[in-house]
Amino acid sequence: MTSNLDYLIKKNITMDLSKKKCVPCEGGIPPLDMAGIAEYMKYIRDDWKVEENKRITREYLFVNYSHTMDFVNKVAKLADEEGHHPVMHVYYARVVVELWTHAVNGLSENDFILASKIDKL
Repeated sequence: MTSNLDYLIKKNITMDLSKKKCVPCEGGIPPLDMAGIAEYMKYIRDDWKVEENKRITREYLFVNYSHTMDFVNKVAKLADEEGHHPVMHVYYARVVVELWTHAVNGLSENDFILASKIDKL
């Protein structure tokens, strides 16, 4: 059986992850492997970085604390709607967002869906 990702790769189809919905993950599935991670990275902004093949991170810069907190609150609302919650490191004019799927101890499609949606805020 071919996975959805394999099909997209073979057909060279572009995917708009921001139109997808995160699905609940209870574990029991493997995290994405390096090839899967590399493929999903094509569909999010280049600012996202893979760390230890287990999570993706991105830094966002703002002009002041008020703008920073506005962004944090928008991400929090989006995360609740998607049921997938990032770790956010909040500073005066900067936020570092980390995404990974705890249930699989690595990356899943949900992480890339949420990254894509965060980038549209």
